[in-house]
Amino acid sequence: MRPLLFVAFFLLSAFCLLLTAAFPDETHPIVILEVAGTIDPALGRYVTRGLEEARALQAAAVVIQLDTPGGLDGSMRKIVQAILNSPVPVIVYVAPAGARAASAGAFITLAAHLSAMAPGTNIGAAHPVQIGPGGAEGGKGDTMTEKITNDAAAYIRSIVEIRGRDAAWAQGLVRQSLSHSAEDAKKAGGVDFIAKNLEDLFTQAEGKEVRTVFGLARLSFKDAPQKRIGPSVVEKGLHELAHPNLAYILLLLGIYGLIYELATPGTVFPGVVGAILLVLALAALETLQVNWAGLFLILLSILFFIADIKLPGFGALTVGGVIAFALGSVMLFPQGRWPGFRIPWGTIFTATGTTAAFFLFIVGAALRALKRKVVSGAEGLIGAVGTARTDLRPEGLVHVQGEDWKARAAAPIPKGGRIKVVKLEGLTVYVEPLKEE
Repeated sequence: MRPLLFVAFFLLSAFCLLLTAAFPDETHPIVILEVAGTIDPALGRYVTRGLEEARALQAAAVVIQLDTPGGLDGSMRKIVQAILNSPVPVIVYVAPAGARAASAGAFITLAAHLSAMAPGTNIGAAHPVQIGPGGAEGGKGDTMTEKITNDAAAYIRSIVEIRGRDAAWAQGLVRQSLSHSAEDAKKAGGVDFIAKNLEDLFTQAEGKEVRTVFGLARLSFKDAPQKRIGPSVVEKGLHELAHPNLAYILLLLGIYGLIYELATPGTVFPGVVGAILLVLALAALETLQVNWAGLFLILLSILFFIADIKLPGFGALTVGGVIAFALGSVMLFPQGRWPGFRIPWGTIFTATGTTAAFFLFIVGAALRALKRKVVSGAEGLIGAVGTARTDLRPEGLVHVQGEDWKARAAAPIPKGGRIKVVKLEGLTVYVEPLKEE
């Protein structure tokens, strides 16, 4: 009986497998990614991961809902490269109303197989800014700016030529920093649709053919489920941290906590909090791709402040620390690397003054307290002055700091004589006669 049951079970399993192979699940989802904010490495990682998951799901299409003021060139190119090499059709949809695809966002929008914009949105202003601490007027600075502009113009031209869009119109976004409304972009052929919402977008894109790296693909959205893939906790955290002002404040608080812990060992809490904040700051700085010379200047200023506290001087190191701290703060986020983001001068002046005061007063007071002679407890007895309760020949009792102590003297001391404590061993104090000045 058991062999027959085993054979029946085997045949049923084989039949189910054959049915699955003959009638596979043809439902392919529409993957939706939401990209909002400055294009940074965290968003770059999120988009590329989303496209890989869409490929694994055999998605019908990927919709990237975009709203960005721009961002880092490296992160933008990473996203563009992922879109151009995606076997799954990608639609970039600039939405909701009031959104924009500025600077790096324009490159990403034009790289899509199909592009769409919601009414009341705009695209453009893609002229690159010099990546560096600034540039001189004319000469070398202008040459570098021209090289960067030519590179960006060539890049956007290569993108639109793949997608069959107007190259002259696209280059105008870069060379002349032009910005267009959704209607103007549609008339110029820069985008394919103006859609009020996703349903409207799917209706207009239904049946369209696009060319992917695997060849022609016909879009079909009927009865296709929507699958939203959001950023991971790490990606979301890094994206939230990727703001110059926040990274700057975390860096300062982290340094304050660690230095205070070093100045007053045993407090623990400032050191723990400072270490956590410093790690978060370094993660944010790595994401922001800061000017490391600015960071080194800030760290150098901290060394100047500490040295001025420990070494006698006339404040020259403090002055040097203030200058180094201010210069480092200005250089930390070069103007142009992050369009629309820079540390306000008021924040820099406040942070510089606060840091100088922190080291001169708070840390300085803590270090001086550590060097101060102990005046309480057993250690505080050393050097204390008292009176002999009994004759010390050589042992007896003395009265010191309001208490009687067993004492031993190197030379006889009469009762009532003034004594000075020179050593403490256990509960016995060693004394000597007090020499009156």
